[in-house]
Amino acid sequence: MTGFQLLGIGTAVPEHFIQQSEAADFATTCLAGQAESEKAASLVRALYRRSGVQTRHSVVLDSSSDASPATQKFYEPSEMDLDRGPGTAARMHCYESRAPELATAAAKKAIAQAGIDVSLVTHLVTVSCSGFSAPGVDLELIKRLGLSSTVARSHIGFMGCHGALNGLRVAKAFTDADPKAVVLVCAVELCTLHHQYGWVPEEIVANSLFADGAAALVGCRGEASPSPDDRPPLPALIDNFCSVIPETEHMMSWRIGDAGFRMTLSPEVPGVITASLPALLNGFLQRHGLRRDEIEGWAIHPGGPRILKACCDVAGLNADQIQTSTSVLAEFGNMSSPTVLFILDRLLQQGTNGPIVMMGFGPGLNVEIALLNSAIHWAWQSEKGGSPFSDLSDWRSTTPRGWSCRFGQE
Repeated sequence: MTGFQLLGIGTAVPEHFIQQSEAADFATTCLAGQAESEKAASLVRALYRRSGVQTRHSVVLDSSSDASPATQKFYEPSEMDLDRGPGTAARMHCYESRAPELATAAAKKAIAQAGIDVSLVTHLVTVSCSGFSAPGVDLELIKRLGLSSTVARSHIGFMGCHGALNGLRVAKAFTDADPKAVVLVCAVELCTLHHQYGWVPEEIVANSLFADGAAALVGCRGEASPSPDDRPPLPALIDNFCSVIPETEHMMSWRIGDAGFRMTLSPEVPGVITASLPALLNGFLQRHGLRRDEIEGWAIHPGGPRILKACCDVAGLNADQIQTSTSVLAEFGNMSSPTVLFILDRLLQQGTNGPIVMMGFGPGLNVEIALLNSAIHWAWQSEKGGSPFSDLSDWRSTTPRGWSCRFGQE
């Protein structure tokens, strides 16, 4: 069995953050023209309190919540019902200028943890649904990281919150096809550029949840290990699964408008997950001979507290088993595609090595599931043979549980 062996993972968020209570206060300044503005403001604050979010990072902030409230100049208070905030062009200009620096920060951490020279990266997969520009983040990463000009680029766009799982699938396809491939996957989202003005409940829910962040990982091809004691320090992606749930297209959408991208998130989504996910999840695990109680770690994308609870109920999990997802949502908010990699990173820091199930949901309504496990040995070789690491002894010294890395000939 081959897998996409993780070598390193990194995350990054903008410098400044805002407390959720302050974000709610700001949101009430975008409601001008509402017939019952005081009642609307009270409802907004209630939705923000129920979001499960405590703090969020954003590129539009000029300072953080501290002794005084966080500040920003990007969004002005609305003065009339027709006010909708900055136009899409202004929001995309900010995306083009700020997304590359965030993506670069995450990618540098992943490459540093992997301990490889950047010249070894053969493929670059970028993931984003919150902005567009050409040249884009991929070309900026090549320049800022010093990647080879011949690196093969692929972009996963507009997939929503499960985009990173799509990126992992593409990365595995590259390493399955080429044993010498080393793939860098980078997901970056600036969701706070799409704050919507006015009173549309579904958009206010989205306003209360979304945040900015980036996550990256580096991987190569791995193969089944003959010995359970001969394992690498990080798990490998073993398999992916996806399924579109019929008649749910209206429940989740992400469309370009004149004032940024407009998100719709139906309150029906948790019920659909509860009804549809059990058969999909059980079928996926059964084809790998696994039961739900054998999964060591769950990296479930926290689309919101109700969606997270629905997944928890379906999988028969307790609060402790989804604590990592809950804590990432509380600390960072829903960053769309990078979020599930933030959760994976924390699971790995906690010593979880597999089996790990990752799950996310996106427009469609589409379910994405991935399985990671540790029973993989290194099967990477350079053109000259040997290790991809510049200093293998340093890598081995940081290997958890005393595991060692073995490199084999293809």
